[in-house]
Amino acid sequence: MRDLENPKMTTITNPHPAPTLEDVARAAQVSTATVSRCLNTPDKVSESTRLRVMEAVGRLGYAPNFGARAMASRRTRTIGAVIPTMENAIFARGLQAFQEELRTLGYQLLVASSSYRQDIEEEQIRSLVARGADGLLLIGHDRAPQVTEFLQQRGLPVLVTWAYDPAQAGVSVGFDNRRAMRALAEKTLDLGHRTITVITAPLADNDRARARVDGIRDAITARGLSVAGLPVIETDYGIETGGVAFETLMQAHLRPTVVMCGNDVLAVGAVKRARMLGLSVPRDVSITGFDDIDIASVVDPALTTVHVPHRAMGSAAARLLIRMIEEHGAVTSQELDAHVTWRDSLAGPPG
Repeated sequence: MRDLENPKMTTITNPHPAPTLEDVARAAQVSTATVSRCLNTPDKVSESTRLRVMEAVGRLGYAPNFGARAMASRRTRTIGAVIPTMENAIFARGLQAFQEELRTLGYQLLVASSSYRQDIEEEQIRSLVARGADGLLLIGHDRAPQVTEFLQQRGLPVLVTWAYDPAQAGVSVGFDNRRAMRALAEKTLDLGHRTITVITAPLADNDRARARVDGIRDAITARGLSVAGLPVIETDYGIETGGVAFETLMQAHLRPTVVMCGNDVLAVGAVKRARMLGLSVPRDVSITGFDDIDIASVVDPALTTVHVPHRAMGSAAARLLIRMIEEHGAVTSQELDAHVTWRDSLAGPPG
């Protein structure tokens, strides 16, 4: 009969202890310093040595002890990024370039989403800081005052992107949303449009969206026209929501001759809904976007939009943020060019 009060004790042992840096060095017949260089700065060793070390790493199943490394250096070599949404293709290309550049510099990326809500952004920022992020990438300048105070108290390097505004404090790598949209609005006015309407993302807590609407107003005012009656519909990001907003505008007593959208996805929704309503773009109504994501060039008709330098912005942001972390010196914000890309969805007003 089994003795339940004195069960047999079983000792679980690991028959295959984790390989160490020294094990890899012996297998590759190099020093531990060389192994470390191969893993952290592979460009500083010869190709033949790197291949030999990486072969040993793979064969032994070695994984660096990043926890120990972080304790020794007081760095985790991890960067945190908080973006408004992961459903938006606008951010994908820039973040991909950001991550690729970080990898060459020996850093890893953790990404969180705020769903365009400041309270969630605050939670994500505090979580990334608690996890030991060496620096943060944030989108735009708008955030709660307590978050700005928290980051200043921590002395953590923070870089803002997707926006450039020299009037704002802090370091940024981006473009002037207001000036870029003004340039597009000026082109619509040059074509003779006077009945302009706008579909935009919600303006609260979104300095990029507000700047783009302000750019349209700037162009209209500069021509001596009034912006008092400029119709602006705020809606959530999405093709369907863009379509619903477009239909609302087209039901107005005075139909617009051009609908300017704050991003390409809203503009694609407008183009799709125009077709459903039996309207021809741009013969009956012109539609413009902003961002120049892939869908802008394949929708029919292709969108006239503002080209945002997503990849260049992501790469430059990575380099500048790492400089802030490693050199602790003064760095200067960088402005990149965002320019109008002319396609088929914009023409002169009907008639």
